[in-house]
Amino acid sequence: MLRKHSPDGGRLVAAVLVTSIVALAVADALTGPQLRVIMFAGVAPLLAARRCSYRGTVLVAAVFTAAQTAVYCVVAPEWSTASTLVAFFAALLIGLCAMSLSRALLKREAVYDRTRMVADAVQRTLLRELPIDAGSLCVAGFYNSAQEGARVGGDIYEAVESPYGLRIVIGDVQGKGMPAIGAAHAVLTSFREAAYHERSLEDVAEHLEAALVRHNDAFSRTGADERFVTALLLEMTAPGEGRALSCGHIPYYLVRGDQVEERLPQGAGLPLGLGGLTGRPRRAVDMAQDADDWLVLCTDGVTEARDAAGEFYPLRERLAGWTHLSPADLARTLRADLDAYTGGELRDDAAVLVVRRAETAQRPAGAPRAVGVPRMPAEEAQVA
Repeated sequence: MLRKHSPDGGRLVAAVLVTSIVALAVADALTGPQLRVIMFAGVAPLLAARRCSYRGTVLVAAVFTAAQTAVYCVVAPEWSTASTLVAFFAALLIGLCAMSLSRALLKREAVYDRTRMVADAVQRTLLRELPIDAGSLCVAGFYNSAQEGARVGGDIYEAVESPYGLRIVIGDVQGKGMPAIGAAHAVLTSFREAAYHERSLEDVAEHLEAALVRHNDAFSRTGADERFVTALLLEMTAPGEGRALSCGHIPYYLVRGDQVEERLPQGAGLPLGLGGLTGRPRRAVDMAQDADDWLVLCTDGVTEARDAAGEFYPLRERLAGWTHLSPADLARTLRADLDAYTGGELRDDAAVLVVRRAETAQRPAGAPRAVGVPRMPAEEAQVA
């Protein structure tokens, strides 16, 4: 089934083209046989092929053929029969070419739409929509891919409700855009499994390390570059309690009242994929926070964004002025401000997560829930 180039099938364009053809035919009738302006209407069927539906293209081609034939038969009857036939078949040939072009373009558009639909479904599976309703916490934010037309790229995020608390990851794959998606997929799928089953953040990190090493080994045999991933892992248990583990990732921000603190977990380890260089195990640390504190996690696509003068985006200063906003409003405001700061030219993948307790954050109705089951009681989690 042939599809339309535009939602209305280009009806307005077809109407304008038909009117133009009729106007040129009338102009020919008024100017006499000395000037043939109808020939300029030959571009109309070709424009219709690009902008209108197949039926619209047929209509424009038919009107053009009829108009040119009428001009040569009625307005200029002194022309020879051979000249009239040449004009008629020339118009007919242009119309047939336009219809053939329209059919080819519409078929290609239909194939592209199906491919885009499949790609979009795959990308939605890789990265879930924000915000995420994660039990007692709300995880809002945004994601911007540097690859034009792509929904995902080299940055990753996820939130999983596990028997040991809510576990969150945000990460940045070496490189950006489509080439980094393979490594991003390997880490994300590993996290979704390990975050639920592993008892500690250290074990989760080791699980991610092993998955990325296997991915690099497999793809290095095909000549692809090996990649590493910086990542920040968080584990939120009871209100005000949590742990953090950094795998070479940039600091996160803790918002307390109207104050914004930049924090980097002590003993931050190497990025995922490079852990074997030192042989030292990664260690998670307790997060010093109050029950009403909230967190802002991001990738370096945000902190290293530059304005026209080459100045880095002042994320901490911006956050200090938005502490009164809800997580969803903060995410929208930050994204709009980031676009304005860079002039709409954000050159790297960028991800932001805003994590806050649901009692102090307004969640949109119908927000998706994180993967997992309800947490076990706090005393059981401590024993585990």
